[in-house]
Amino acid sequence: MKRLFTRPSAVIAGLAAAALVLAGCSSQGGKQEETAALDTPTYKIAMITHGVPGDTFFDIVRAGAEDAATKSNIEIQYAADPDSAKQSTLVDNAIDQGVDGIALTLAKPDALKGVVKRANEAGIPVVAFNSGIEEWQDVGAMSYYGTDEHLAGTAFGKRLNEEGAKHALCVIQEQGHVALETRCQSLKDAFDGETTKVYVNGADMTSVQSTLQAKLQADSSIDYVVTLGAPFALTALDSVDSAGSDATVATFDTNKDLVSKIEDGSVEFAVDQQPYLQGYLTIDAFWLYLTNGNVAGGGKEPVLTGPAFIDKTNIDSVAEFAAKGTR
Repeated sequence: MKRLFTRPSAVIAGLAAAALVLAGCSSQGGKQEETAALDTPTYKIAMITHGVPGDTFFDIVRAGAEDAATKSNIEIQYAADPDSAKQSTLVDNAIDQGVDGIALTLAKPDALKGVVKRANEAGIPVVAFNSGIEEWQDVGAMSYYGTDEHLAGTAFGKRLNEEGAKHALCVIQEQGHVALETRCQSLKDAFDGETTKVYVNGADMTSVQSTLQAKLQADSSIDYVVTLGAPFALTALDSVDSAGSDATVATFDTNKDLVSKIEDGSVEFAVDQQPYLQGYLTIDAFWLYLTNGNVAGGGKEPVLTGPAFIDKTNIDSVAEFAAKGTR
C-alpha cells in the first residue's frame, strides 16, 4: 500500500480545468454564478474535518475543494470539529440533510465507524482524506486521498540522520490522532538518535510555546524540534529563542508564513503532503463517481498526495503558490 502518486488521467485533466475558473466562492464554499451555465448535474457535498479554528492547513484543503467544486457545479458544506464525537454529529447532520456525498477526515477512525456505516446504509458515498490511511477501508470509505504517514515519518527520520541530528523533540498537538502518532513513531524508528515525544494543546498556542520552552530549558541536548504542523513550527521558533536554545526547527506541512521561514533559513525543511491537492482530488472523486461511476484506486489503494521535502533547494518552486494560499 506504498504506491506513490496514483493519479487517473481524468483527475489530472480536472486540475488543469480548475486553473481556468478564478471567480470567488459563495458562503457555501463552491457553488458560484459561473456554474449556473454548466450543463452538468448539481451535487451537494459535505466536507467534515477535525480541524481546529484557525488551522491554516485546512484553509488550504478547503481552497482546493472549492476550486474543484467551482468547475463541477458542486456545492460544498464545510464543517469542522477536533472533538471526534462532535465531528460524528456533524456527519449525522449531513446524512439527515440528504447530501450527495461526505468527505471525511479520519483522525480518530474508531469514533467514526458507526456514522460512516449509517451513511453507507443511506446510500451516501463517503470519501476519506488527509488522515486514516490505514483504516479507511475498514471504516467503510469508498476511497482515500492523502499522504502515507509511515512513509513520511520514516523519510523525516532518515533526513535527521543526514543532518547529523542527535536528539529530536517530536511535538504532537492532538493526543490520539492516528496520523500524528504514526508520524512520530515512524520518525523514531528511522532516526539513529534519541527521540522524545511531547504532547501539547494545539488549540492554545500560548500553552504550546511555554511547554516547548520548558522542555528546551530542561534538556539542552535537544538539537531538533520536530513539529507536525506549520503553525506549531512557527511557535516553536519563539520557544527556541525564549529558551536560549540552539535547536533547529523542522516540520511536517506548510503554509504561507512557514514557506517564508524556509526561505530565510529559520526553518530547516518541511515535509509536504499537498493539502490543496487533497481537497481538490477529494471533490473531483465525487464528481467522477456520481457522474460516471469511477473510483480511483479501484477502492483498494489510496491515492497519495505526498510526502515530499521542501527546503532551500526547491522553495522557489513553492513560494509563488504559497503566496496565493494554495501551498
